[in-house]
Amino acid sequence: MKTDIKNNDSLKVIYINEIARRLGIKEWQVENCAKLFAEGATIPFVSRYRKERTGGLDEVAVAEVRHWTDVFGEMEKRKEHILETISQAGALTGELEKHIVDCVDARELEDLYLPFRPKRRTRATVAKEAGLEPLADMMYGMTISDPLKEARRFAGDKVATADEALSGARDIIAERLSETASVRETLRRIFGTRRIVTKATKKASSPEAQKYKIYFDYSEPLDRVAPHRMMAMLRAEEEGYISVRIDADAEKCGKKIYYDFCRQRRYPAPPLAEQLHLAFDDAYKRLLEPSISNEVLKEAKEKADIESVRIFGENLRQLLLAPPVGQKRVLAIDPGFRTGCKVVCLDEQGNLLHNEAIFPHPPANEKIKAIQAVSAMVQKYGIEVIAIGNGTAGRETEDFIKRVHLPEGVRVFTVSEDGASIYSASEVARAEFPDHDVTVRGAVSIGRRLMDPLAELVKIDPKSLGVGQYQHDVEQNILKEKLDNTVVSCVNSVGVNLNTASSYLLSYVSGIGPALAENIVEYRTANGAYRSREELLKVKRLGAKAFEQCAGFLRIQGADNPLDASAVHPEAYHIVDKMARDLKVTAKELVGNAQLCSMIDPAKYVGGDFGLPTINDIINELRKPGRDPREEAQQFEFSQDIRTIEDLASGMELPGIVTNITAFGAFVDIGIKQNGLIHVSQMGVKGLADPSKVLKLHQKIKVTVTGVDMERGRISLKLSSC
Repeated sequence: MKTDIKNNDSLKVIYINEIARRLGIKEWQVENCAKLFAEGATIPFVSRYRKERTGGLDEVAVAEVRHWTDVFGEMEKRKEHILETISQAGALTGELEKHIVDCVDARELEDLYLPFRPKRRTRATVAKEAGLEPLADMMYGMTISDPLKEARRFAGDKVATADEALSGARDIIAERLSETASVRETLRRIFGTRRIVTKATKKASSPEAQKYKIYFDYSEPLDRVAPHRMMAMLRAEEEGYISVRIDADAEKCGKKIYYDFCRQRRYPAPPLAEQLHLAFDDAYKRLLEPSISNEVLKEAKEKADIESVRIFGENLRQLLLAPPVGQKRVLAIDPGFRTGCKVVCLDEQGNLLHNEAIFPHPPANEKIKAIQAVSAMVQKYGIEVIAIGNGTAGRETEDFIKRVHLPEGVRVFTVSEDGASIYSASEVARAEFPDHDVTVRGAVSIGRRLMDPLAELVKIDPKSLGVGQYQHDVEQNILKEKLDNTVVSCVNSVGVNLNTASSYLLSYVSGIGPALAENIVEYRTANGAYRSREELLKVKRLGAKAFEQCAGFLRIQGADNPLDASAVHPEAYHIVDKMARDLKVTAKELVGNAQLCSMIDPAKYVGGDFGLPTINDIINELRKPGRDPREEAQQFEFSQDIRTIEDLASGMELPGIVTNITAFGAFVDIGIKQNGLIHVSQMGVKGLADPSKVLKLHQKIKVTVTGVDMERGRISLKLSSC
């Protein structure tokens, strides 16, 4: 019965059908994706090069199928454990086994298991040990009308009185009821329609708690709570500033359970009814309410987690795919006041040529000396662009650079420093620059992320890049899966230069991973630049399967075969050769010639594993081989009149850069210490619920100041234009 996708077993039909239903796709699409995954295919490879097998599913859909195949693979393992446990207890019936085997809902599966799950010693356990289960069975089955009379028969050595016997029987009934799947599901539905209520605790008087002030006395329908508010409430509760509960009506819930129970049987005589009411009330207050409340809040948090992770993933994608300046000679500055500005010069490949410190700001104020130093470095190292970190002293350093007489054509950029300090202290940085301190490494990171944000930022934990929303509060496994998929997606959508990429960047290429990436670089170091993709097969432990998965995403500029610099997969080279022969030109003449490509009839080359979607992809790639999907980097300048929050006034229109996007709005850097917030309601789109539909990370925009809170350092903005 074992199903483990990772071990190449087939995915069960019930799971295939369920995934198809959840994602709104065909069963055969799910089945083919699952088979490809079982064969070792990656998400980028499947979505790019196996469109005929997947029916053209995009990368997002393929990633969802991958997620659910893994989820159901784990569920199958869980079912094995559950069936074994129940069987060993001698309680496994044919009907129960079928319910478990056919289950595709994790919550339903746990409900089925709950009555049989090994548990600690409970009040019901004690009552059963005292021999009171037969009395509980009679009461629960309504086969008696006078429970007190029956209870007297159970009084003896283990139970002193009839009342104690009744109490023990009620404990058994309460636990049995709390483990009944239908009862739990009824309460889940009720709780899901109720309000979430928060109240301040004694600790709320502390200054640190004031950021949660809105939740000191707060109530909202649970099904309408926005994800960011749910995360804020739960964080405030975790920090001890508020209490959180579901405002369910205990009396109504108890009556609902009781009457549902009676309708399935009959209404009991008053003496039995009284005992059942007591058991049901106890079951609700002691067992069901805490359990279901926690479940419902956990489910609400899971939904908030998913939304927060989605936003984080989208922000990360935009950050990684930020426009690069490309292979330019860069002078990068990590600004500072007292400790000076650390300056590095990099060549076109990002190699460190020179580093030194300058002190143009107080307290040193060595402006003339610093200008001379920068001018000399620009001249000596042929600097083409200057990157200035946007942290402390960033604006002042930008002003200083404007005083330097730069050669015509040298462009100046402000670069986000988020995560640079994390990189500079990392093992990756120490391995790259063992002889330099963290200040030099940080400045190098600033320069390299201007040249190629993707290649540099993959070295940094995404959670340190300042683009998330409650990223430390969400379920970390879900977050890791999303962020890993996002990084892999970005790296493979852009493609990687095989002869310049670091092992860290190569490790994200489809089918490679850290060990093979090291082997690829090791081979390159020993043998020189790769001359063809085929040469990869000489790399230690890089076999045919890994080659199949990675080759299409690796680029070799200047290779003998121009297709090696394109996204055309080697398995399709023979098709391009046939296209060229039919046009009576060479493959070299065809690659990059849009006019020749327009003369190709795609249908003529359809056959075997190559359908029309793949043929069209090949032709489009031939038109612009190896095209970088990223835009070109653009310069930007903040308002020269705004330096601190005191310079702001309502009504001012200012240029800004989007630094983070959340569920409730977007944060914007307007050139001062504090970022401003454009609330979703101030984006000019009525009824807008998703700010990412309007703005993108690092987008240059115009904003209008609508409010300034000096005391809390908060700036409210309205979007003027994109």
